[in-house]
Amino acid sequence: MKRLIATMLMLSGLGAVVFAETTTAPSGERPRENTRLVEPVRPFVQRVTESFDSLPTGRQQLLDQIAKHIVATSNRDGHVQLNFICTHNSRRSQFGQVWCQIAAHHYEVPGVNAFSGGTETTACNIRTVRALRRSGLSVVATGEKANPVYLVQYADSVAPLKCFSKLYEDAGNASTPFIAMMCCSDADRNCPVVSGSQGRFALHYEDPKVADRTPQENERYNERCFQIAQEMFYLMSQVAQMSR
Repeated sequence: MKRLIATMLMLSGLGAVVFAETTTAPSGERPRENTRLVEPVRPFVQRVTESFDSLPTGRQQLLDQIAKHIVATSNRDGHVQLNFICTHNSRRSQFGQVWCQIAAHHYEVPGVNAFSGGTETTACNIRTVRALRRSGLSVVATGEKANPVYLVQYADSVAPLKCFSKLYEDAGNASTPFIAMMCCSDADRNCPVVSGSQGRFALHYEDPKVADRTPQENERYNERCFQIAQEMFYLMSQVAQMSR
């Protein structure tokens, strides 16, 4: 939106008011540093949101397709549930749930609820937790040691996310209908039918588990954490634009 500002210039010792035309950011744009998120995670989010141009065209097209489905579902039902699914609900699906919910908050997209689940249960892997902490998030373990509930705090104004391993159809997880976000090819292949889903999309991220107990472990988890954050923030940015 354009506005006029008055700048006083001193010409030959006389004051003259000169009006210069400037522009402000469109009402829907976000500042680079979003104060809605806790301060430690803001630099990571800024890097993510500045990296959208590096997304491959094919991934952008897939995410645009998902965004259209989310908007259509939200317009019809008033809300939308996204269930990120992989085999053990320990790595990629946890990243998906966390960054999708944070991105929805960042872009102020209402009615988006992100969940995650597996076809088997284990635990949210500690390497996943460490990668989230390295991004600037506060992640605190509570509950049993075998499958602790991790509280992920990303904003002061909302309750923390609860992350732990569970089946995608467990009570307390996404109620039906939900959009199934398939994070790994194994779960996608082994679940020809995802009970309760009204939409299904194959994201298929590489498993960072391949680098467990190697010198590349942190690097690989950081890469997957960033990649999934990048795609979830791009996705929610598109949902926000389509919803205007």
